[in-house]
Amino acid sequence: MSSIYLLAAVTVLAAWTVAGYAIWKWGPGLRRRAVNCPTTKRRAVVVADQREAEFGCLQVADVTTCSLIPSRVLSCGKPCVSRL
Repeated sequence: MSSIYLLAAVTVLAAWTVAGYAIWKWGPGLRRRAVNCPTTKRRAVVVADQREAEFGCLQVADVTTCSLIPSRVLSCGKPCVSRL
């Protein structure tokens, strides 16, 4: 009987671990994305700040860095946000 309880506890722990990893990996936060820049018409790698706009729906709130602009502060109007 105790082996059934141990198996149930390990299964619940494994389920929580998988759920936590999925939220960490694909949930809100900073994510690297590739996008075609509408200003320069070139491919750019950006770091997008994803937020949960409503339950179960992620939305890009801001772009923090861009491979086409080497400086830390983005001076463009960030039109690529609509393409992410």
